[in-house]
Amino acid sequence: MSALAPRATRSTALHAGAWWLWALGLATAASRTTNPLLLGLLIGVAGYVVAARRTDAPWARSYGAFLKLGLLVIGIRLVFAFFLGSPIPGTHVLVTLPEVPLPEWARGVRIGGRVTAEAMLFAFYDGLKLGTLLICVGAANALASPARLLKSLPGALYEAGVAVVVAMTFAPNLVADVQRLRAARRLRGRPDRGFKALLQVGLPVLEGALERSVSLAAAMDARGYGRTAQVPPAVRHTTTALTLGGLLGVCAGTYGLLADTGAAYGLPVLLAGLAAALGGLWLGGRRSVRSRYRPDRWGVRAWLVSGSGVAVAALMIWANSADPAALHPPAVPLTAPVLPLWPAAGVLVGLLPAFVAPLPPRAEQPVEPAEPLEPLEKAAGRVRARKSPAPGAPGAKPHTKESPQ
Repeated sequence: MSALAPRATRSTALHAGAWWLWALGLATAASRTTNPLLLGLLIGVAGYVVAARRTDAPWARSYGAFLKLGLLVIGIRLVFAFFLGSPIPGTHVLVTLPEVPLPEWARGVRIGGRVTAEAMLFAFYDGLKLGTLLICVGAANALASPARLLKSLPGALYEAGVAVVVAMTFAPNLVADVQRLRAARRLRGRPDRGFKALLQVGLPVLEGALERSVSLAAAMDARGYGRTAQVPPAVRHTTTALTLGGLLGVCAGTYGLLADTGAAYGLPVLLAGLAAALGGLWLGGRRSVRSRYRPDRWGVRAWLVSGSGVAVAALMIWANSADPAALHPPAVPLTAPVLPLWPAAGVLVGLLPAFVAPLPPRAEQPVEPAEPLEPLEKAAGRVRARKSPAPGAPGAKPHTKESPQ
């Protein structure tokens, strides 16, 4: 079915903001549950879409690094729960460590002691949720071009967007440098694994990062980065007031929606804050002197991709309010998690970009020769026959008949 999707070109490529909205929708869904089956399903959905629609660009190779970072987060969370204890009570004791006595002012903190299966299971659920959030962000980083995302930002956020994009592209370039240096070490017959190899690879990677930063600073200075247009003082003060007031309204409205007693005023305050913040951003864009060349279009496929992520988040939020026990399996007592049907079906909606997004451009295959190549044995025989002189010709060896024994 994915083979029917159109091939992506510069004019039909998907908007970078659509990929980020889709990934943030999956991350929002992951933040609403600790069920390991649903979290694993979210990781599988993100991985399938990345495998089907990522390009060969350097930033697309960072998804594996985010996977390893998620596993590292889970491991660190388990190590902390093992040595520092957990507030979760339990009856299934795995091991009893020597407990370090602490002073009175450190009451509530424990180092060592009993390690229970319930505490380790709770730590695994908590670490898996955080690891899934990182993997969803890594999926957006692997699918969306940072440069194209920067083109779509409002003029007021251009300078902050440049800083964010530079920070986002640091990890993919770092992964590409490490892979290139490890491949070079393998070609030279040197080990590319282990602590010693990591130290020998780290210095060239750091040197390359410093050189890249100097080149980037020179390129930004040559292109006039940081120039602003002159605007009247009244416009500047109005922009500041609208932006700060809008952000405060967004915070107050969000708190009202999350609180139990502020739902009545939460939504109006949130909408008013959003309107004020957007107005401030629009006025702040007048200070930017940059122009856009061939801006990206937000088409039907972008609506479908971003809508699938929003749908996953909305369905998970609804399921969390309707049946919270299914989305948060208890660690005490020890019970096996159960996959809820409707939340799992809602997560599968996130697979829509794998079928509606344009196919990434691939390198063209080499053209096969029109005639089959001649076998090597025949070609070698013809060369030997061409080089050897004919019988009876000058320089030819006389033909002698072997005598029978």
